[in-house]
Amino acid sequence: MSTGALSRVSLRWRVSAAFGLGLLLVVSTLSIAVWNLTTGYMFSQREQSAARQADINVRLVDAAIRAHPDSLDELLTGLATGPDSTILLSLPDGWLTAGRQVVPQALPAELVAQARAGQPARQRFTADGVPVLGVALSVGAQNGLYVELYPLLELDRTFRYLSTILIAGTVACSVLGVALGAWSTRRALRPLTALTAAASRVASGDLSARLPDQADPDLAPLATSFNATADALEQRVRRDARFTTDVSHELRSPLTTMTTVAEVLDRRRESMPAPAQKALRLLLAELRRFQRMVLDLLEISSADEQDADHDRELIDLAALARNVIAGRSGPGLAVDSPAEPLLVFGDRRRLDRVLTNLLDNADRYGGGPVRVGVFAHDGAVRLEVDDAGEGVPADLRERVFERFARGVHSGRRGPDSGTGLGLAIVADHVRRHHGSVHIEDRPGGGARFVVELPKARG
Repeated sequence: MSTGALSRVSLRWRVSAAFGLGLLLVVSTLSIAVWNLTTGYMFSQREQSAARQADINVRLVDAAIRAHPDSLDELLTGLATGPDSTILLSLPDGWLTAGRQVVPQALPAELVAQARAGQPARQRFTADGVPVLGVALSVGAQNGLYVELYPLLELDRTFRYLSTILIAGTVACSVLGVALGAWSTRRALRPLTALTAAASRVASGDLSARLPDQADPDLAPLATSFNATADALEQRVRRDARFTTDVSHELRSPLTTMTTVAEVLDRRRESMPAPAQKALRLLLAELRRFQRMVLDLLEISSADEQDADHDRELIDLAALARNVIAGRSGPGLAVDSPAEPLLVFGDRRRLDRVLTNLLDNADRYGGGPVRVGVFAHDGAVRLEVDDAGEGVPADLRERVFERFARGVHSGRRGPDSGTGLGLAIVADHVRRHHGSVHIEDRPGGGARFVVELPKARG
């Protein structure tokens, strides 16, 4: 497996696989050692027993050849230990056979040659489909050759049973190793999982997320450091939010006064010289823009506080969109939506603000909204706002949702220019509803702003 492919496998599965592989290697080594020692010992014992028995039988056969050669057939039949054993006796006048019939040609040449040379010979082979241990000894009388075949069927069954047990045990230990690795890794990674969950909650805006106190001396510093960092971050965010709120509130009174005075002067603009009229128009435009910015800052400051559960309710997003459009001046815009309700669980005021800001953004920068659509999509309710502009470049589609960002219009200043906070408020409100917002290309040209919110069950 390549390094890239290995890196895509989770740490838990890599550790589990390592446990399983390690245990497989250890148990396989032990199983091979047990197999070799056990089978070697059992076969050695069988060989020694067969050699002793054959040696006794050869003496009896040798004595019978010398004293009673006519009784050889009866003796050989009595020496055969079972129906699967075979005794072959080679004499000058031919072969005598007792027990299971095996032709002399089936005997290994090496076994026969070694015995005829006067050396005891033993060899394992298969005779007519039956595994046997052949023991060959020379007979002193008449230069004969005694061969006895001991069946190994029982020993082979024992070996097969042993091999089945060892293989099954090896496989079972490997599976146990994987399970043990998964269990131990899950326990070892539990603090990391808790850290990841807490960090995700902080990233999603829940600044109250903390790690529980750890008794483990290796984990206690991690929990303490994370909690201290989260405390500092929460205090900093709340301090900044209070500062923004305080500044915005302090600015509202003088700003309202200046706007009122400017509007009074605007009603007497005809009596002013031309330069003063131009200056007054510029002043009014900037004051109104400044007033919108203060209101947006107050909205962001209030949004930085946690949502209250009692502010949430079941909302038909299509009906909300129709109400927002009906309350706006200008040409009416139909809402493209199915007949059945599309319910979300949320804050009506904030969702109203989301759609209002998207429509305002289309008015200011996109040549006006041309379509508003609400429909179900993959378990979510999808709100689409299409405009007639030139679209949003791909490299700016995330930046436009940042505070004080106006994309390609960042250098434009005019009476209707935005504050750069409208889309930031949209992104913040959507995130607090556990949804997402992004920009697509509208078929036929222009931009499509898409908000997806979790669908609620009615």
